[in-house]
Amino acid sequence: MHNEKYLLWCEKATKDPDLTYELKAMAENDELISDAFYTELEFGTAGLRGVIGAGTNRMNIYTVGQASQGLADYVNSVTKNGTVVIGYDSRIKSDVFAKASAEIFAANGLKVYMYSELMPTPMVSFAIRRLKCDAGVMVTASHNPAKYNGYKAYGPDGTQLAPEAADYVLSIMQSVDAFTGVKSMDFDLAVKEGKIEYIGDDIINEYLEAVKTQQIEPTLDMSNLKVIYSPLNGTGNKPVREILKRTGVSDVTVVPEQELPDGNFPTAPYPNPEIRQSFECALKLAETVPADLLLATDPDCDRVGIAVRQNGEYQLLTGNDVGAIMLYYILSRKTANGTLPKNPIAVKTIVTSELCQRICDDFGCQLINVLTGFKFIGEQISILEAKNEEERFVLGYEESYGYLAGAHCRDKDAVVASMLICEMAAYYKNEGKTLIDVLNEIYDKYGYYYCSQTSFTCEGQSGMAKIKGIMDDLRNNPPKEINGSKVIKVNDYKTSISYNLETEEQTKIDLPASNVLSYFLDDGCSFIVRPSGTEPKIKLYVGAVESTHEKSLEKRASLQKAATELLGF
Repeated sequence: MHNEKYLLWCEKATKDPDLTYELKAMAENDELISDAFYTELEFGTAGLRGVIGAGTNRMNIYTVGQASQGLADYVNSVTKNGTVVIGYDSRIKSDVFAKASAEIFAANGLKVYMYSELMPTPMVSFAIRRLKCDAGVMVTASHNPAKYNGYKAYGPDGTQLAPEAADYVLSIMQSVDAFTGVKSMDFDLAVKEGKIEYIGDDIINEYLEAVKTQQIEPTLDMSNLKVIYSPLNGTGNKPVREILKRTGVSDVTVVPEQELPDGNFPTAPYPNPEIRQSFECALKLAETVPADLLLATDPDCDRVGIAVRQNGEYQLLTGNDVGAIMLYYILSRKTANGTLPKNPIAVKTIVTSELCQRICDDFGCQLINVLTGFKFIGEQISILEAKNEEERFVLGYEESYGYLAGAHCRDKDAVVASMLICEMAAYYKNEGKTLIDVLNEIYDKYGYYYCSQTSFTCEGQSGMAKIKGIMDDLRNNPPKEINGSKVIKVNDYKTSISYNLETEEQTKIDLPASNVLSYFLDDGCSFIVRPSGTEPKIKLYVGAVESTHEKSLEKRASLQKAATELLGF
């Protein structure tokens, strides 16, 4: 079966010379052919993501074409004269996939609004809402290695596609022939006929002004803050530098090796601001250009990571760290300024530290927990917007370095987050504190909530089977004790049931079904297991809480070791 598909692609996949070359190169290699053709890329609420290359299990103009045909059919099924926004990042083939998608949408009767150069993911979400479009596409694989690309699809509210819409697109992808069933037209002709229109500077400026309104202290003098910034060869270079300039952060040095777009990411093969490797160039630069803050955004500029200078050394902060500081800063300063809205709401994902619950309780802020995936945070803003209460939303964040303040878009936004991080750093610097000093004050006040996230890669067909086996075993043989502590509650988000092991009570979880298991221990600690929705990985999240730094570190390490062994790694 795999060879039949392979031979068909050798005959039909002629539009991209790179694919032709790759198909010839894999001849007689059954393992390569099997991995490229054993399945089809699955379209879900997060869109598509996969390795770039030839085959049904790869990102290429044909699989992207099927997805675009499916999205076009969906939009045409719910509206007439539909419109769509397209953006793309610096990854290999991103511009090619964006152009191919535009040609398909135009041929299917949709008006296309397209950015003329690479732009961050949040600017696609913003443009969808600002231009009142019916859908949107961002071509990106976020922070994945260079061999990956992806295709994020959005609905009319600027959030990623709802499950029913994603199912519709998937059904079309599965039924349409990649070579003969996809409508397309010449790009230049579509532009000439007005079917494809470039998004102008006015929309870009409106986005930046919307971000600027999220300043907490608009009159704060930030001229003494020294920042080193890296866009990691991605889309953040222009918008992040511009928003920092507009808000008064003038001393910004950009990492030269990582300034310009480059989908090969030569100095950071895994361009993820969660890991230290992404900061190596910035740390080297800081030896000669000392800075208060190192800032790095991922290729599509929806995530941001930081390192803070403390006693002459640079310390990387986690997503949980930054989110807690940001939440505390927003709530405390808005309270002091009298600008905190009535009945404020913050939103976090279930895998994000419980520290924010303590902070919210202190300031009378409601905290809503949602499933992993920023679309669920975006949905909460849309629910508020439907009631004309979006001003109640103060912050949404997830432990994986994604933050959003404001209702200008419905996805995580590293532009607004970078602005707020720099504002916080400048504000506390004026008080003689670093962000690490503030974090330690938060821990002293609320408890030392230390978390960790570990990903176990399981690639290919065998890897997917291994991940399924782990999740099945955990459900069939749930642990009753781990790391010397009793498991007192299990949340199974796939069955939407919460089991209290002490009282034997079962309660319904009012969230969409998701393949996630959470375990709560009698010492206040917890751990969560879930397969990644976008990568061939299974993820383990560990949360420890203790009264001191040392005790919490020790508890986290022992719990992580025990949970890792439970998973069989």
